[in-house]
Amino acid sequence: MRFFPQAVGGLPGFPWGARPHRFSDMPETYEDVLIGRQDDLRRLDALLRAARESRGGALVLRGEPGIGKSALLRQSAESATGFLVLRASGAEFEMELPFAALHQLLGPVTGHLEALPAPHRKALEVAFGLDTGTPDPFLVGVASLGLLVETVRERPLLCVVDDAQWLDRASAKALAFLARRVSAESIALVFAVREPSPLPEFGGLPGHALRGLGAADARALLAAAVRAPLDEHVRARILAEARGNPLALVELPRTAGLAGMAGGFAEPDSIPGVIEQSFRARLALLPSAARLLVTVAAADPIGDPELLWRAAEHLGIDAAAAAESVPLVEFGARIRFSHPLARSAAYRAAAPEERRRAHGALAAATDPVTDPDRRAWHRAQAGAGPDEQVAAELEASATRAQERGGVAAAAAFLERSAALTISPVRRAERTLAAVRAKLSVGDFDAAADLLATVRTDDPGRAARADLLRGRLSFARRRGDEGPTAHLLRAAARLAATDPAWSRECSLDAVEMGLLLGGFEEVVEAVRETETRGDPVSGAAESGTAAPGTTDSGTAAPGTTAPETAAPETAALGKVAPGSPPSGTPAVLTGLISLVSDGHLTAGDILRPVVGDPGHEVWARRPSLGFMLATELWHFESLHGIAARAVTAGRESGSFHALPIALAMRATAAVHRGAFGAAAELISEEEAIADATGAAPLVYPRLHLAALRGRREEAVALFASVDHRMSLSVQWATAVLSNGLADYPAALKAARQAFEYGAIGTAGLALPELVEAAVRCGEPETAAAAHAALRQRTQAGRQAWGLGVEAYARALVTGDESAYQEAIDLLDDSSLVVYRARAQLLYGEWLRRQGRRRDARSALRLAHGTLSDLGMEAFAERAAGELRATGEQARSRTAQATDQLTMQEVHIARLVADGATSKEVAAKLFLSPRTVDAHLRNIFRKLGLTSRRQLRDLPGIRQGLSGGQA
Repeated sequence: MRFFPQAVGGLPGFPWGARPHRFSDMPETYEDVLIGRQDDLRRLDALLRAARESRGGALVLRGEPGIGKSALLRQSAESATGFLVLRASGAEFEMELPFAALHQLLGPVTGHLEALPAPHRKALEVAFGLDTGTPDPFLVGVASLGLLVETVRERPLLCVVDDAQWLDRASAKALAFLARRVSAESIALVFAVREPSPLPEFGGLPGHALRGLGAADARALLAAAVRAPLDEHVRARILAEARGNPLALVELPRTAGLAGMAGGFAEPDSIPGVIEQSFRARLALLPSAARLLVTVAAADPIGDPELLWRAAEHLGIDAAAAAESVPLVEFGARIRFSHPLARSAAYRAAAPEERRRAHGALAAATDPVTDPDRRAWHRAQAGAGPDEQVAAELEASATRAQERGGVAAAAAFLERSAALTISPVRRAERTLAAVRAKLSVGDFDAAADLLATVRTDDPGRAARADLLRGRLSFARRRGDEGPTAHLLRAAARLAATDPAWSRECSLDAVEMGLLLGGFEEVVEAVRETETRGDPVSGAAESGTAAPGTTDSGTAAPGTTAPETAAPETAALGKVAPGSPPSGTPAVLTGLISLVSDGHLTAGDILRPVVGDPGHEVWARRPSLGFMLATELWHFESLHGIAARAVTAGRESGSFHALPIALAMRATAAVHRGAFGAAAELISEEEAIADATGAAPLVYPRLHLAALRGRREEAVALFASVDHRMSLSVQWATAVLSNGLADYPAALKAARQAFEYGAIGTAGLALPELVEAAVRCGEPETAAAAHAALRQRTQAGRQAWGLGVEAYARALVTGDESAYQEAIDLLDDSSLVVYRARAQLLYGEWLRRQGRRRDARSALRLAHGTLSDLGMEAFAERAAGELRATGEQARSRTAQATDQLTMQEVHIARLVADGATSKEVAAKLFLSPRTVDAHLRNIFRKLGLTSRRQLRDLPGIRQGLSGGQA
C-alpha cells in the first residue's frame, strides 16, 4: 500500500505537460518576501544554526489560518542551505490512515532502512503498509529516529510539517516522539499548527505563536498586493477588517473588487471566513467542468495526479482544458492548493450532489486490491443513504487499521460504517465498537455523542453500553453519574442472564471504588446485588476522589466483554455448592467480606488467590492485585504481580500498560532494598513518559526518597507532588521522619495516612504510626495501631507482615522476645530493609535497658546493613545510637551511583552489562548521540575514561541484571 505519490520529474501522458500550472494570481511579494516577520525568521534561523551544530530541536508555529505559518515553513526550507529537507502535511478531509503522514515525511529516505536493526526495519515496513503485521508503537518511534540518524550522517536534516492539526494520530505521536529525541542530532523539525488544535501531542513542544502584522507592515503588504491606486477610505477598511492577517490582506481586495469595497464587505464570523469567502467567490466564476475538477481535487487529500486524471476521465471531464482555467490549484507532480482554506472552500462550495459525484469518481479510480480502505472511504462519502455493502467494507477497513495500530482510523471507519448500516442490531454493534475506539484515542466528546445514539433491548449490549459509559465517566471525571454507577448497572443487567460477566462488572466497580473513593458503599451495593440479584439503582457514589488513591496510575478497570475475557471467566458462577470460590468470585467475595467481616475472615478467602501472582485474575487487574498483596503484606506476590505486568507490558508494546507496570515493579524493588534496580525502572518509566509527552508516575520515586532518607531531596519532591498524591506523600513523610528521628512529624503524617483507610497504603502506614506514637509517648495510639496491623498481617500469614507485626508488638509491649522473633522472621534477602529496621529498634531498646554491649552488636549490624542499602536517614540514626553506647560507627563508603541521576545510573548499568550506544538508545528512546553525551557526563562525574573502567567499577553492575529487582 502506498500512502502518497512518489515525487517524479514528469508524468508521461499528463495532459498539462511537464511544466505545472501555477497559481499565477498569488502575489509575488507575498510568496517570496515575508513582510514584518523578522523576529519569526530569527527564531527559525536559530533552530537551523543549532541543528548544524548537532543541537537539534523542534518548533511548533501556532496561529490562525492565513497568519503566515506556511510561508514561514517555505522560507525556512529555502534558508536551510546544505540541509536535506523532508516535507509532510495534514489534510482537513483526509480519511485517517495510521502512519500516513509519517510515511509521507520519511518516504524519500527509506533507502536507509537496510541500515536499521531487523526489528526496527520490520516495524517501519509494517507501519508503512509494506509488510504485514501489527506495528509496535515503541519500535516505530525508535526506528523512525534511527532512520533519521542514519540520514544525517550525510548532511543535516530539516523536517517541515504543515497543517499538523490534521495529521493522523499515529503519525502525530511518532513525530512528537521524534521532536523530543533529537537534541543531540543535526535534525530540526518545524510544525505549523492551526489554532485551536485538536491534537494534544504537540502541547509540550517548544512553540512560537504568530501574531498579526503591525499597522506599518500591514500597509506595506497591502501595497505590494494591490498595485493599483487605492482610495484611503478603502485602504482603511481593508486594514481594519484584515486585522493584520497577511492572507486576508491579499484576499480581501478580491472579495468584491476594488470599486465595491468602499461600501464594506460581507461580514463572516472570523478572518478565516473572510478568506474562504474570497476563495469561493473566485471559484464561482469557473466553468462547471473546472469547478467539478476542483471539487474532485479537494476530495482527494493525497494529491495523486494519476488518480485525479482517472477520476476526471470517469466523469467525462476534459482535464487538460479545465485545469488551464483553474486558479488556487497547482497541477503538477502533486496536486496542491495554494492554501488549506482554498481546499476547504472548494469542497464546501460544491453542492452535496457534486461532492458525492467527486467521491464516486475517486472510488471508481482507486484500485480495490492495493488501496481497499481509501476506496471504501470514497464509496461511503459517495452514498446518499444506508448501504450495507459499503458499511461492511468500512468495517473490514477498521479491522485492518486496528491491526496496523491505527485506532483513530478504526474509530473513523466504524463510525461511518454504523451510520450506513441498515440493521438496528448490527448498527448498535458497530456503534459500540466505534465508541470503544474513540475512547482509546481520547476522543471523549465523540464517544459520548455516539453512545447517546445506542438503543437496544438486549441485556448484553445494554451492559456493554453501560461499561463504556463508565469508562467515559472515569476518563472525563465528570457526568451526572460516577463511573461506578454505570458499572454496577451493567452488573445488574447481566445478573440473571450471564452471572459470570456480571461478577466481572461488579469487580470492576469495586476496583473503581478503590481508586476514586466510595469503596465501602460500592461493596455494599455489590453485596446486595449478589445476594438478591436485583437491579442496582441509585448506587452509592463518592463525589470526592481519594487523596492519593489514583497515584498508581491505574486506568479505568477492565470492561471486558465475554468474548475477550480471561479464560477462567467461562467457569465463573458455576462453583459447586460448598467449594471455595476462585479467581474473580474469590476476589469479589473476599472484598465484600473485608468490609463486612474484617481482615481475618476475608484473609481466608483472599489468601489463596492473592498468594498466586500468576493467577489469570491479576493479568487483567495487576493494580488491584498489587494493592491487595500490600494489604495482606504478601511480598512475593507484590513482586510477582509487578514482574508479570512488566513482561506483559513489554510484549504488548502498550504506552499505557508498561509505565504502570514499571512503576509497580520499581516500588517492589524499593521495599526489597534494591534501590539501584528501582532507579533503573523509574528511569525507564520516565523515558516512556518523556517520549510520549505524558506525566511520569511519581509514587515509586516517593517510596525511594522516603527509604533513602535524603532530607532535602525528599522534601523537595514531596512539595512538588500534585495534591491528589497526598496519601502517598503522607506515608512517605512518616517513613522519612521516623528515619530522621522527627517523631512528632512522623506521628502526624502516619495518622493521616492511616485514617483515610485506603487499601494498601493505610496498612503500610501502621508500623510507622506505632513507632512514632511510642516515641511520642502516646501508648494508646500505638496499641490501637498495632491491633489494626495485627489484623492485616494475621490475614496474610506471610513472613513480611508477621515480622513487621512482631517488632511493632515489641515496641508496644517491650517484650524482648518479640524483637528476636521479628529478626528471625525477616531473615530473608528480599526483606533486608525490614530486618535492618528491626535490628535498629532492638538495638535502641537494648541501649535504653542499659545493655550497652548487646546494643552495640545489634546496632552495628543494623548500621552496616542500612549503610550498604543506602538508607541514609536510618543509617545515621543507627550511628547516633552507636555513639551513645560509646562506639564510633564506620563511615559509609561512597557509592559510584551517588553522584548520578536516575537516567545516568540506568545508562551506566546498561553499558556496564555490555550494551552498545545503539542498544541503550533503543531501550530508552534516545538517539545514540544523546546516549554518548550522557556517557561523557558519567565519565566526568566518576573520573573514568573508558567503558571498561565502568564495567569494573564496584556498585555499577548491581541492577536488574543482578536479579535484585
